[in-house]
Amino acid sequence: MPDHRRKRYWRANLRLVAALLSIWAVAAFGLSIAAVEPLNRFRLAGFPLGFWLAQQGSIYVFIALTLVYAVAMDRLERRYGIES
Repeated sequence: MPDHRRKRYWRANLRLVAALLSIWAVAAFGLSIAAVEPLNRFRLAGFPLGFWLAQQGSIYVFIALTLVYAVAMDRLERRYGIES
């Protein structure tokens, strides 16, 4: 693969990782730590929503983002002709 295509591939990969980690950081820290008091006014499965997001929600978001990353990387590798 030519050097300029390799650089574009890695730039796209890093943008994807940064975007997904930003989403996870907002879910893990923003919603479950910084916004816990307003979220605790609501309940999910009998638990305060802020508590639930801190304990379970950020894990579910991380798993979903891992699946999104896998699908997005498959597309990215096809676009740049990379075989794994």
